[in-house]
Amino acid sequence: MTATRDRLEVILARLKARAGDERVFAKLYGEAARAAADATDARVRAGLTLGPLDGVIVSIKDLFDVAGEPTLAGSVMRRATAPAQVDALVVKRLRRAGAVIIGKTHMTEFAFTALGLNPHYGTPPNAADPTLIPGGSSSGAGVSAAEGSSDISVGSDTGGSVRVPAALNGVVGFKPTARRIPLDGAFPLSPSLDSIGPLARSVAQCIAADAVMAGKEHFVLPPLSMSGLRIAVPRGRLLDSVEAGVAASFDRALQQLAAAGATITECRVDDLLADLRVATRTGTIAAIEGAAIHADWLANGASTPVDANVSGALGRAMQVPAVSYIRTMNRRAELVAAMDARLSAFDFVVLPTTPVTAQPIAELLADGAHADRIEGLLLRNTQVANQFDLTALSLPMPGSARPAGLMLMARNGHDRRLLSAGLAVETLLADA
Repeated sequence: MTATRDRLEVILARLKARAGDERVFAKLYGEAARAAADATDARVRAGLTLGPLDGVIVSIKDLFDVAGEPTLAGSVMRRATAPAQVDALVVKRLRRAGAVIIGKTHMTEFAFTALGLNPHYGTPPNAADPTLIPGGSSSGAGVSAAEGSSDISVGSDTGGSVRVPAALNGVVGFKPTARRIPLDGAFPLSPSLDSIGPLARSVAQCIAADAVMAGKEHFVLPPLSMSGLRIAVPRGRLLDSVEAGVAASFDRALQQLAAAGATITECRVDDLLADLRVATRTGTIAAIEGAAIHADWLANGASTPVDANVSGALGRAMQVPAVSYIRTMNRRAELVAAMDARLSAFDFVVLPTTPVTAQPIAELLADGAHADRIEGLLLRNTQVANQFDLTALSLPMPGSARPAGLMLMARNGHDRRLLSAGLAVETLLADA
């Protein structure tokens, strides 16, 4: 078995070779990573281990605090902020588990927008094709996991920010039930919707990372038998405007699930989606809560440039009255309960993670209206899990010309069962 330090040095050498055009990592922790790798190797020689993450190379999104440095969150503005006093809680837990934290990955500014573009620090190149968007907001995390510069990447997911880059780069991305993993030390976007989740090349790696970040003992999950499972396909709005290649891959995946013994049933959720659109017509929850976080510079003017797509959306949300926000949140609670009741007849919901694959960066930069349309499509399916307080997993779905994802969603708190199902579906898709 290759020593952890040896594996780390190979990766660091690759990153050094492209240092003049580094767009995946915002910062590297070379010496600290070497020390952690050496500690793992010493434990191995002594016949000791801290668990399944011991010696695993991990990257973290640039919104997690690391003691002694400001947390940039993809923004130039935050360069002048005070250094973090302590590591984010998930970073502490990863270190205690023996993870080798190699660096911080780039992201979209303030974790807003799903395309993965960042006008300040550059856009991470999609791992499958550098001319394509990586997806966001955990853009560098998706590329890092896919290109192998980390074994596991840690991101955040407010409307799909783990699952979108996972799908577009061809890796696994897991969004746990909100608040299951503590947000302490993570720069917020929308406290009501934010989740912290891993991206990796296998479900097993996501399971190991999830357990550590949630502060749980490592648990071994068997693949869930597909026999007799009730899997819902929400025909309607969520399956509109799907690229032909993605649609074909999705249909094949449904056939595989059925052949493995699952019962595929159509369900309808368009009425609940429409009700939520009505409830948020004055402003989305993410934008309103984000505006509250950024209220000072929105009111007084930014000291440095801010991505216009971010400042525009947050500025508009600043105008939403408090009474509208309170009513929105009350209505959302009702709709979350209604969705939970609707899905109680099923084990899982299955959808394409995104109805479209990664699009050319140049085309989106050249046409704002086209970029807005693509962003809406990228978020359309994933944001259902955040808005209705579900848990969700994106798996690489073979068969399309560009990477695409198959998303499994489950009810609030059914994380382990969802991951167990993910193990089984991952094998089914790979065997095909």
